[in-house]
Amino acid sequence: MSESDAADWAERLQANREEKDRFFAEHPQSPIPPEERDAFESLSYFDPDPEFRVEADVTVHDDPEPVEMETTNGPPVRYLRVVTFAFELRGEDCELHGYRQENPEHDGLFVPLRDKTTGQQTYSGGRYMEFEPEKDLDEADTITLDFNLAYTPFCAYSDTFSCPLPPEENWLEVIVPAGEKTPEEA
Repeated sequence: MSESDAADWAERLQANREEKDRFFAEHPQSPIPPEERDAFESLSYFDPDPEFRVEADVTVHDDPEPVEMETTNGPPVRYLRVVTFAFELRGEDCELHGYRQENPEHDGLFVPLRDKTTGQQTYSGGRYMEFEPEKDLDEADTITLDFNLAYTPFCAYSDTFSCPLPPEENWLEVIVPAGEKTPEEA
């Protein structure tokens, strides 16, 4: 990444974080309980780090297998494993799977994950990434996974939300100090 590309990326990431902080502080659908919003200042984030933007090779599953995910507060939910991303991170070969609900309302990919920061620097239930591919993904494609965009699910802030827990196949054996930290770190 060139120096100007890195600066543009960091600026976009900072704008994304500021927009999210405003949503959490002000929006009626914020997961922060209304009585706590006046005291809310900002989510806690790891510093932006381009090391955690990786190119991943895509494997598309033409006949997606169902995966049942446990949730934090309620019955399991069923997703379809539609893609697998293979990449290298911190010298380790890694894989994450992207999912869609069986009857999706949009074409986005849901990538729940755990890593070696889970339960310590990040939320014990894992974190999420989401992608809106600009086109249908093919076997020959690569996609940029930006762990700086990994976020904490709403259930970390309020028991009124039920969130899917990352399945074991999406547990990374590396430390990924990127994205949002646990709410207790704020």
